[in-house]
Amino acid sequence: MSNYNNHNQRSFFFNVDWVMVFLYLALCTIGWFNIHAAVYDEKHPSIIDISTVYGKQFIYIMVGIVVGMIILLLESRFLAALAPAFYAITTLLLLVVLVIGKNVGGNQAWINMGGGFRLQPSEFAKFSTCLLLARYLSSVNVKVTELKSFAIVAAIILVPMLLIKLQPDDGSTLVFFSLIFVLYREGLSPYFLVTIATTIILFITSQLYNEYYIAGIIIAITTLIAYLNKRNRQTIFKALVAGIVCIGFVLVAKPIYNHGLKQHQRARIDVVLGITSDTRGVGYNQNQSKIAIGSGRLWGKGYLKGTQTKYAFVPEQSTDFIFCTVGEEWGFAGSVVVLGLYLFLLLRIIFIAERQRAPFTRIYGYGVASIIFFHVIINIAMAIGVMPVIGIPLPLISYGGSSLISFTILIFVLIKLDSNRMGII
Repeated sequence: MSNYNNHNQRSFFFNVDWVMVFLYLALCTIGWFNIHAAVYDEKHPSIIDISTVYGKQFIYIMVGIVVGMIILLLESRFLAALAPAFYAITTLLLLVVLVIGKNVGGNQAWINMGGGFRLQPSEFAKFSTCLLLARYLSSVNVKVTELKSFAIVAAIILVPMLLIKLQPDDGSTLVFFSLIFVLYREGLSPYFLVTIATTIILFITSQLYNEYYIAGIIIAITTLIAYLNKRNRQTIFKALVAGIVCIGFVLVAKPIYNHGLKQHQRARIDVVLGITSDTRGVGYNQNQSKIAIGSGRLWGKGYLKGTQTKYAFVPEQSTDFIFCTVGEEWGFAGSVVVLGLYLFLLLRIIFIAERQRAPFTRIYGYGVASIIFFHVIINIAMAIGVMPVIGIPLPLISYGGSSLISFTILIFVLIKLDSNRMGII
C-alpha cells in the first residue's frame, strides 16, 4: 500500500503542469511590484506592510497560493459534480449583492466582509459559468448547433450577465460575451463570429460617417456579389438578405447609440473614436495613461521612478490602469515581457485544452482562455486609448482580492483537471 501511495504522489507531481504554475507566480509577482510602484507611500516603504494596498495584495497572493494548493489536492470528479452547486451559489451572491451590496464608483458590486476586505461575486461568477458550461456541453447528446441545447447554453451565460448588468457593472457583463469562442470551438457556426464582427464594424462606422454613404457602399458590395454569382440564385438571395439587414442596422445604429446608451458611456466612446477631445474631463484618465506609457520609452524610467505614477496623475492606477505603470517604469521592453507572458499563458491553456481526452476539461480550458484573453485585450486597449473605459482588471496584475482569487481558481482548476488528463470525466 505504501508503494502504491508513493507512486500516486509521484504521478501527481509529474502530471501537474508546472509551466502554468510558473506563469501564474510570475504574473502575480509582477503585479505585486507594480502595485507597490503605483501607490508607493514613503511613510510605508515595506512592500509587505499590510496597512497599505501593496501589503494587502501580498496577503491576497498568499491566500491565492493556498487556494491553488487546496484545489490541486481535490478530486477532479468532485469539481465536475459540483458545477451546478457552484453556479447556484454565485447566482445567489449576485442576487444578495443587489440588496445589501456596497456601492463603489457607481456599481453596487461588493459585499463587505469586515476588516476592510470586500467580496465581488461577479468575479467568481466567471468561474462557475465556465464550469457549468463545460459540464452541460460535455453531456451525452448535447450539441450546441441544436436549438434546445443552444437555448440552455444561452441561459447559462445570460443569467449571471443580466444580474451583473443590474449592478450595473458593464465591464464584467461584457466579459461573458467572450464565451462565444468556446461555443465556436464546440461546433457553433462561424457565421456567428462573422455576424458579431460585422455588427461592431457597422456600429463604429455609422458613428463616424453619414449612414447614407455607408448604405450606398453596402448596396454596391451586394450588387457586386450578386453579379459575380449570377448563376447561383441561393447565394444572390443570401447576399440580398444580408445587404438589407446591414442597411437596416446602419439606419437605426445612431438612434440606438444616442438613446440607448448613457451620456457618460457615449462620451467615452466619442473620445476613443476621435469624435470629441476631452483631455480634462471624460478623457483625462486615458490621456494621462498614454502620457505615462509613452514617457517610459524603450527601457522605462526605473522602479519607483515614474513621475506620472509618483505624482498620481493617473486615477485607478493600481487597478484598471496598472499597465501604464508597467509602461512608464519598465518601458516598451517591460511591456513586451508582460504581453509575452500573457501570450505564453494563453497558448499554454489552449495546448492543455487540446491534449485532453475528456471533453469537460477541453471545454473548461477554452472558457478560461476566452475570459483571460478578453480581460487582457480590453484592459490594455483601455490603457493605450483604443477602447473606451469599462473598468475590468488586468488578470493577476491589477490590485484586488476578488479578482486575483477568482483567476487563481480558474487557472488551478484547469491545472488540476489536466493532471488527471488520462481519465475521462
